[in-house]
Amino acid sequence: MAILINAEHLSRYYGKHCAIKDVSFTLAQGEVLGFLGPNGAGKTTTMQILSGNLAPSSGRVEINGYDLQNQPNAAKRSLGYLPDTPPLYKDLSVQEFLYYCAQLHGIPKKAIVSAVIKAQERCGLMSVSHRLIANLSKGYQQRIGIAQAIIHNPDVIMLDEPTVGLDPLQIREIRDLISELGRDHGIILSTHTLSEVQAVCTHVQIIHQGQLILKESIVHLNQQIDTASVLIGTRLKPDLTILSALNGVTSIESISDQHIKIHYRLTNNPTSRIIETIMSSGWELQELTPIKRSMEDIFITLTQNNDS
Repeated sequence: MAILINAEHLSRYYGKHCAIKDVSFTLAQGEVLGFLGPNGAGKTTTMQILSGNLAPSSGRVEINGYDLQNQPNAAKRSLGYLPDTPPLYKDLSVQEFLYYCAQLHGIPKKAIVSAVIKAQERCGLMSVSHRLIANLSKGYQQRIGIAQAIIHNPDVIMLDEPTVGLDPLQIREIRDLISELGRDHGIILSTHTLSEVQAVCTHVQIIHQGQLILKESIVHLNQQIDTASVLIGTRLKPDLTILSALNGVTSIESISDQHIKIHYRLTNNPTSRIIETIMSSGWELQELTPIKRSMEDIFITLTQNNDS
């Protein structure tokens, strides 16, 4: 797959404050990269640098092989950007606004009408084409924001918090649209919503206090989420060697002499075997509490470890 974005060692300082530090990653065609982090973690700063709206204090960005600082016009031709607040002229109709955006992107005059129609079709805007933007719902306004980002058919689409403030139905519609766009483009989706990453992304990276602390495929991350644990309490100290040998057990964490945490894959739950072994060995089971890891757990663990 072609590498569409190559970001190398990006840092940005505001005076003595470091907003992001040594951020490096790539984006390939067909990838939907979830850029995840709490508010204030450095997501928007990174997005502004990638879009060419903010210069890094150090580091460099290539978009489709063009250096963003040295060849900005060539680089930005391959880029579509939706900031956290859609840049809309609300006194225009949807069609008028997109026609204007097409002109700004330098689309040849004879191709503008077809480009506007295609963007409206992809974003579900044909039925409101002639309505004023000011009179449309926030969900439709987000769709218009995405339409202006893709009207010139860029290789890279960057979306900053595209579902903030939307109702559940609007969120599902926008996510479906992002998934569809991800088949033909490379997409960076900045969000602080973990479920959004799981719903639409192929890869995820987590930023915390300006630094990347995780870069992983969703497939591999879901494998981590698919691991579960069970908290075991016994009256007598159990033999961990015997329990570790049980089919399905991946690891054991000792909490105290009578309390342990056993980790396993959800696809091979050994709980019944653990109970039988404890009872037959005479250790006397006193507590059994299932624990399943979620993406939230992984996020909290990573950020807490990074703080320590």
